[in-house]
Amino acid sequence: MTRLLPLTDTASGCRCGSHPTEPTGPSSEDPRMNTQAFPVVGMTCGHCAGAVTEELRALPGVEDVHVELVAGGVSTVTVTSVDGLDAGAVATALDEAGDYRLAPQ
Repeated sequence: MTRLLPLTDTASGCRCGSHPTEPTGPSSEDPRMNTQAFPVVGMTCGHCAGAVTEELRALPGVEDVHVELVAGGVSTVTVTSVDGLDAGAVATALDEAGDYRLAPQ
């Protein structure tokens, strides 16, 4: 017969105590990192988002790009980079990726 033990807190994961309680990743973020959100128009599908992501990742200092796609509307492109990006560099990368542009703010 198998006896199942009750969980004390199902939302908190393992409770055996053999794991560190502090996160194992970096303890603090690099202070030089800058996260910026840009409103972008012209994207309609995942292929568009991929093209924009590829061009933006090619910019110097870019560490991560995340696209929140709103097909046919204003999508939000979040870029994490060292020391931040100039809107002109982003606009040029969008143009290189296709018929995409920064939305007026």
